[in-house]
Amino acid sequence: MNIKNILDEYILEDIQNPEHPSDFTVVNDHCMLILRLPELEENSIKIISYAFIAQGEECYLYNRKKNEFDKLGSLEDMNQFLDEKTEKLIKEIKEYYLEIDQLEDSLYEPTLHDNFMSKWLTYKKDLSLIHRLIFHAALSFDLFIKYNKKFATFEELAYADLHEHMERIRDLSKAALDKLDHLYDFYRAKVDEKMNKNIYYLTLLSGVFLPLTLVSGFFGMNTGGLPFTQDADGTMKVVIVSLILEVVVFLPFLFLNFKKKSQRYMRNS
Repeated sequence: MNIKNILDEYILEDIQNPEHPSDFTVVNDHCMLILRLPELEENSIKIISYAFIAQGEECYLYNRKKNEFDKLGSLEDMNQFLDEKTEKLIKEIKEYYLEIDQLEDSLYEPTLHDNFMSKWLTYKKDLSLIHRLIFHAALSFDLFIKYNKKFATFEELAYADLHEHMERIRDLSKAALDKLDHLYDFYRAKVDEKMNKNIYYLTLLSGVFLPLTLVSGFFGMNTGGLPFTQDADGTMKVVIVSLILEVVVFLPFLFLNFKKKSQRYMRNS
């Protein structure tokens, strides 16, 4: 029997649509389960839509290449098929955790890595996609279990274990996303600290040239009666005045800096 002949045209249209979200629908004596699951292939996430038709104890899997339904076997075979997919996905999530841990370790180094944000964005995008897909897949699969557990031949414990795997993937991906958010806050704090230091040094540099700019601007005026214009030692005297101004400007700063260091030393001791 061709299973396509008993399917409603709208159900068949949903099954043939690879972009259709995870869903569960009951029609007459059969039910449809669509699960869109992520799979990692060559460092990229590929979304694969699996469409199942369960009729009694028999289960069929839609083959997109042939546009036909392949007989998968019993519901137990469907459980084994999905269990392999979820076990593989759990291993991939653990690999993400290892890479995120390495990303965290790089933040404890004195210098920031230039590729931090590119890696962070890649992990954030992939894990957000995994979490979103598994979240909807787990909801649809839960409806599938609730519908079929009324049948005596349905092994509820086996499917509950598979549903627990989906929920674990969902929770692991959510926890990884939260960790990425914390790492981003840490990264921004280090970047802000580095920028504050740069601004601090620029401010010091500006302070060094501020008295010199004032003196050069004053003696550069084209007006009469400027001091030291007729003095043979006028240049040396202007230099001395500039140095005195430098000391006057930086003396309060040096005093405050010394006071802070003294207070820090007293607290540590």
